[in-house]
Amino acid sequence: MSALVYVRKGRGNLLKSAFVAHDPGRIRLRFASRAVLGIGLAVALCGAAGYSLAAAIAGGLAALLALFTVTDPTVRGQAITTAFLPVVGLPVLTLAAVLHDVPVARDLAFLAVVGAGVYARRWGPRGHSLGVFGFMAYFSAQFLHTVPGRLPELYVAVLLSLIASSVVRFAVWCYERRLAAPVAVALTTGAAGLGRITTRQAVQATFGAGFALAVGQVLSDQRWYWAVGATWWVFVATTSRGETVVRGFRRFLGTVLGIGLGFAVAVPLHHEPVVAAVVVAMSVFGIFYTAAVSYTWMMLAVTVMASMLYGLLGVLDAGLLILRVAETAAGAFGAVLAVLFVLPVTTHSVTEAWVERALRCVQTCTAEAAARLAGSEDAAPAQRIVELEAILGRVRLSLAPLVHPLNPMKARKRRARHVLALLDDCAREVRGLASVAADPEASHDIRLAAACWRVEAAVEALTDAPTVGGPLRLGNATATEPTGAEPVLAHLHALERALLELAVPLRRASQIPAGA
Repeated sequence: MSALVYVRKGRGNLLKSAFVAHDPGRIRLRFASRAVLGIGLAVALCGAAGYSLAAAIAGGLAALLALFTVTDPTVRGQAITTAFLPVVGLPVLTLAAVLHDVPVARDLAFLAVVGAGVYARRWGPRGHSLGVFGFMAYFSAQFLHTVPGRLPELYVAVLLSLIASSVVRFAVWCYERRLAAPVAVALTTGAAGLGRITTRQAVQATFGAGFALAVGQVLSDQRWYWAVGATWWVFVATTSRGETVVRGFRRFLGTVLGIGLGFAVAVPLHHEPVVAAVVVAMSVFGIFYTAAVSYTWMMLAVTVMASMLYGLLGVLDAGLLILRVAETAAGAFGAVLAVLFVLPVTTHSVTEAWVERALRCVQTCTAEAAARLAGSEDAAPAQRIVELEAILGRVRLSLAPLVHPLNPMKARKRRARHVLALLDDCAREVRGLASVAADPEASHDIRLAAACWRVEAAVEALTDAPTVGGPLRLGNATATEPTGAEPVLAHLHALERALLELAVPLRRASQIPAGA
């Protein structure tokens, strides 16, 4: 009942988060529009070349993955990763086709692809992209029932589609060339032990996919791979078990909503090719436009697109849509079981690591701003601000399970929200400090050195100092009000106050039972 209440109460928030969320520079709009253009061109070329519908779908999927999963921070890096996609994808596609009629070997190979794809995340965005493409090559072979005799056509369709989408991305509409390169926040930090997460998740994903495969085959000997796909995508972009559980719930919710829309749209209209093409294009736009802000809405769009594709293949009916819900539930449940019982990575440990990284970045930003105010031409606080924003995005993701509406632990939810609010305060003051430091007329006040030292000491106390009773004191000073109206001191003192307040929720973390 609580889940139903959440769905009803949160429907407006879901819609707002997906379609009314702030879109600086209209990046999401351009991202989604370019995807429709690139995938549309790829499918059109496959059709013009006389390839089958299955080959066109394989090509369209390859173009979608190339445009969606390749996220290297530089355009050159994106182009290199895109060029490597067929190097990984085509051999995997071949393996799946060769093993099509050997169920045991096919299933074991699929689990190996799952584990290798997740493990590849340790090599950053490129490893992640190649891992996803390899998995989806095997998955699409099951979706299309690919046998060796159809491989030549699929090879050419995939290569042609990758070329078409690359022309759109890198030649026709490469808006990234006019943007600052995004900061890639590495998953590994040795001090916090995050270097082991990709290994743990590879094992977890393999076990979860094995459970999903077994249950999926009980539900259907034809569509069992849906359950494996659900497990795989639940693991993508998550780190802790709390993140994985929340993502699994959102995937299931988005699938259920998408199935409802599929009954209203795909079932009655899939016999109309033009209408079907429009619905697929709208679904593609929805996938790309909502991905960054709402996983639930992205899954709704994915489900509608898949329903329409099955309609075009001539196998869509109400029973198939209901089966998809059951297979998705099995896959999500497999992922949840894996993260709970197989080498679990707790929400608390991951959150603690990311919060510490954020605090360290605040410290670095402050030091850079102080150096700039002191006349250093090499200091670049603005670059550190970009890094801080990226790290705070990871903090929000790691804390998402704790602030989720269905989390019954109210005290932990309040504490998590308090931490997020104070970290946002820190980021706001650091941005203001960097802005003032960029002004060549900013005053050089002797009090700046003392204030900056206190900020650095606050970070050291929050991340390294042992837990003690009483208020947090930094050296011989505590947070004090600025004696003047200087904007630099105002930002520093506000930052210092926020750090002092953070001592309350962060230094009580040891009192929360382990295994969060």
